[in-house]
Order: sequence, then C-alpha cells, then structure tokens
Amino acid sequence: MNDDVIIVGGGPVGLMLAAELTLAGVRPVVLEQSPEPGTEHKANALIGQVVRFLDHRGLYQTLGGPGDRPQPTPAFLFGALPLKLSDLADNPLYGLRIRQADLERHLERRALDLGVDLRRGHRLRELRQADDHVSVQVEGPDGDYEMRASHLVGCDGARGGVRKQVGVPFAGFTDPSVISRAAHVAVPPSSISTSTAELVLPSGDRIGLYAWHRTERGAYAVVPYAPGVVMVSVIEWDGPPIADGTPVSIDELRASLSRVLGQDLPIAAPTTPGPHLLRRRYAANARVATAYRSDRVFLAGDAAHVHPAVGAPGLNLGLQDAANLGWKLAAQVHGWAPPGLLDSYHAERHPAAERVTTHSQAQLALMSPGPAITALRQVVAELLETPDATAQITDMLAGADVRYRMHHGTPHALTGRFAPDLDLRVGSRATRLADLMHSGRPLLVDLTGSGHLADLTDAWRDRVDLVTAEAPTPPPADALLVRPDGYVAWALGPDGTDELLDALTTWFGAPGPRDAHG
Repeated sequence: MNDDVIIVGGGPVGLMLAAELTLAGVRPVVLEQSPEPGTEHKANALIGQVVRFLDHRGLYQTLGGPGDRPQPTPAFLFGALPLKLSDLADNPLYGLRIRQADLERHLERRALDLGVDLRRGHRLRELRQADDHVSVQVEGPDGDYEMRASHLVGCDGARGGVRKQVGVPFAGFTDPSVISRAAHVAVPPSSISTSTAELVLPSGDRIGLYAWHRTERGAYAVVPYAPGVVMVSVIEWDGPPIADGTPVSIDELRASLSRVLGQDLPIAAPTTPGPHLLRRRYAANARVATAYRSDRVFLAGDAAHVHPAVGAPGLNLGLQDAANLGWKLAAQVHGWAPPGLLDSYHAERHPAAERVTTHSQAQLALMSPGPAITALRQVVAELLETPDATAQITDMLAGADVRYRMHHGTPHALTGRFAPDLDLRVGSRATRLADLMHSGRPLLVDLTGSGHLADLTDAWRDRVDLVTAEAPTPPPADALLVRPDGYVAWALGPDGTDELLDALTTWFGAPGPRDAHG
C-alpha cells in the first residue's frame, strides 16, 4: 500500500480533509489538476458552524477573525428579507469575512506545514476498487503513474470525475431559465455614498449596498470590492435566451441589471489589475449525491452536493464534511474504528446537505418575481418579526439545527450538538474548550471535580484525551465527550456515567490499544 488516503481535489475541502487526516496520524496524498492555486472569485465569507470549527483548530484569528473568538453576526438576510439577530438570546450565526482564494491559500500553507503531499498538476484518469484497496491511474507533469491507497475521497467539485466513475447518481434538478450573473465592474466614484452605504443611481434613486434586493423582475446585489470597483450580482428569471457557447460579457450583465432594476446603471469593465470576476451560471441548481460512500470511495464538498448560493452556505457545508470524515477515516486506517463508523458519514452529512438544499431553494423562491411571491414575502416578513421564527430560521442558516444521533438512551440536551464555547481553567491556566481541540483528537472534559472519570475511561486513553478542568461560570453539563469534529457525543446529566462507556464504544471503538494501520 503506497499511501493511506488519496484525496482528489485540492480546494478548501480537500485541503481541510488532508490536514484533519494528518493531525490524526494518517498519510494523505492530494491530487489537484490545477498547477497553481485558484484565483477564481467564489465565496466572500464563511457563515455558520464552520467558523467555530475553525476556531477549534486555532485558525480563526489566522484567517483574519476579529477578537479572540468568533462572535455572532447581529444581522443577516433570508431570501432578501432582513433578519434581526441582535435580540436573540442564543444567536448561533457566526461569520468570518474572507475570500475563498485567500482561504484556500491559508489552508494550503497549513497543509504543507503539516507535511501533506500536495501534487499540483496531477489529474485522476481512472480509479478501480478492490476488496482491500483503491488503485488510480494519474496523469502527472512527468507522465502517467499508478497509485494505491486504502481509501479515496472525491473533493473534486460538482463536475469532478470521482462521483461519475463510481456511478453515484447526483439527484436533483437544474432550471436553465433562472440565470445568475456576477462581475466586478467600475462605477463612478461619486455614485457611492460611504456614509449611508448606498449607491446613487443617475435618476437620483438610492439602493443599499451589501444586501440582496428583490424587484418584480428579479434580484440584485451591489457590494464594494475595491476603490471605484463594485461586485454586481443579478439573478433573472425567464430572461432572453442565450445561445450555447456565448461568452458572458459586461454588456450582458448591464442589460440584465437594467431589466431587473428598471433603470440603467452606468458600469464598465474595471481598469485596475485583475483577475476580475465575470461569471454566468444557473442559479436554480440543486443536487445531492444519493450516497456519500461507495465501498472505499467517499464524496465531500461540491462533489457531494450543489445548491443555490443565496445565504452563502456552501463552505459551511463542505468544510464540515471534511471535519466529519477525517477522523473517521483515520480511525479505520489505525484499526480502532467501531462497526458502522464510516457509514455514519453519510448518515450524518447527507441530511445536512438536504437541509441546506431546502433552505437555499426556499430563499431563491422568495426572491423570484410575481405578485404571489410579493404576497408571500409580506407574510414571511411578518413571521420574521417574531423571535421564535427568527431563531428557527437562524438555526437553519447556521446549521445549528443539525443534531446527530449519538447513542442509545436518553441524551443530554447538548448531545449531538456542536460543543458550546466554554471558558475553562486547567490548573492555573485560563483556556477555552476551543483551545483544547487544536490537536484534532477526541476530548473528554471532566468538570465534576471528583476525578472518577479518569479511571473509568483509562482504557481509551490511546485515542481520547482527558482534561480535568474548572468552569468559572456554571457549565451546561458537568462533563463533555467531544468528537474531533466538535460535536458532543455525550454530556453528563442525571443518568450519571452509565452512557459514557456506551458513547466511547460507539464512536471510539472497544477499549484497549490498537496497532497503527491495523
């Protein structure tokens, strides 16, 4: 066996997965067909639970996060309707402003620092599965070669070849009548009012920056990008037909914006150095792979799911795929994975993708034209004025409504949820639960003060870290068992410790050491 795991695709998801595997003592090889890091403009921010996961790996401040820890965003949008979040008692919607190209650059540097074997300019040609390995034919800069590994993960995007080669259907639909266009364009500097965050149109009308706006002809957003340059996004329903192969242009974007806005906005191609965004795509494109696993081959990120981009959920979904899968694959390679652990990847992440697909389609529908949609928006806007409705929608956008089934019995309220951000004291040192997760290992946090959990769980010490700590403020549980992906596998409640052993066995195998690569 040449390597432990082959990852096809070196975007953010593939790089995150490679880092997770390496932290767990597994040797991944990343095959990325692009010879250079991507510069294409995609996402501009991270939204949701993934921001807290990045904090668990010590990456929040590295990626430009303000402050010493993630803070919830005070406002957001749902289907171009405002969500006021500052009054929520428990706001789970965290954000981190970073361009995807910059995120990928940071994740690549981290992966290389960890010793990941990243092979740029190497393209997967063919894969074959056997009972005990996966073999691949690779086209590299110096010629073709063959590799073997215990497992392979396709992180090669919606059009990638891994899913197609293993024959997993991509269930869903694409509506070619709904077109999204986006570009960086130059506007007259005098048209931007920085004091009011508005763009002044030639007619004297003003439109708000940074947010989606819906009209009876479509939806648009204008976001400042650089001095004199803004990013304009337009979604149009049933616009003029476009001949196959027609390249997108600034003129096409200008005409689409004019139809949706109802008046002309003078825009031009930027004169500043690029690369600049200029893109056309189907906005109503929602598909989820019917299986995230095919024997020894797995799918993650866009290779497993695509959805409308409204609400920016893509990286939250894809990077958490990597977090969920990495430690489970490592457990299998090291020989201590309990039965069903690898199957739990599909069982946990497939419903999460379906949830994102549902709410992103719902948002796109709320942004579509027509008097019936206008009436629906009025009703939804009234509902969003109530704290309960706002909280439910916000949980959904953040992915905080996802609760994994952890083990049998009566679970604590925290079980299956992402671990709370606890301030702790270990000995004389002040720390946080997030700081204790940097190593990527399972963690049992004992806040009981009795020390009895140490003897009870000693047989798992080769794969589960135990930290005895104190909480300056009353914690929501007296002990937590946290999986490497940040989700609580067990929390101490009235049942005592009976279910702890069940949780340890369910997720981290039978007690006792296992040989590496067994």
